[in-house]
Amino acid sequence: MSGCSNIFHIKKRVKFPTVLSKEEVLSVYNNLNGIKYKTIFLILYGTGLRISEALSLQIKDIDSDRMIITVRNGKGAKDRCVMLSPKLLNSLRDYYKSLKKKPLSYLFFGRDLNKPMISRWVQHNISLAGKKAGVTRPVTPHVLRHSFATHLLESGVDVRRIQLLMGHKSLRTTAIYMNVSADFINKTKSPIENLDTGGLL
Repeated sequence: MSGCSNIFHIKKRVKFPTVLSKEEVLSVYNNLNGIKYKTIFLILYGTGLRISEALSLQIKDIDSDRMIITVRNGKGAKDRCVMLSPKLLNSLRDYYKSLKKKPLSYLFFGRDLNKPMISRWVQHNISLAGKKAGVTRPVTPHVLRHSFATHLLESGVDVRRIQLLMGHKSLRTTAIYMNVSADFINKTKSPIENLDTGGLL
């Protein structure tokens, strides 16, 4: 049967992202050890960066005058800018002051000052902190990215702006967070509220 592939189209299942509550985010953070991992955690949750983007940050990417972070060569080899909150800036300064060896280029360097640290150590520490915090779902750097987007949506930030911050090519990708935003869903009034049922008893 030639051309059968053109007749039947199997839709790819859309998997909803895992999102932490704000209380869970704080609990995971408090269970992290070391200022380096705490700072990376704040970058991931505070900017929505991918782990590869966070570990590729260099000193020149932090603009404290304009309060922005430049993300270079993100997904699709595209640059973009994200917010630099005052709290995150203070954390970055504390981290920098704590270092005996100062960064030559990468903020989060490994054994080699000229190379970024390996992502699996960050993933391991965040996962371990999630377990210590009693979070039953897996906690990963990407879960923090999902939580960043969802919490912005719940605080009233326009989905188009979130798309730009996340570096999503399509608005459809960003719109999926509407499916997991409790505030977005609960602000929609159910039609049952207009029924005069008179109660069940």
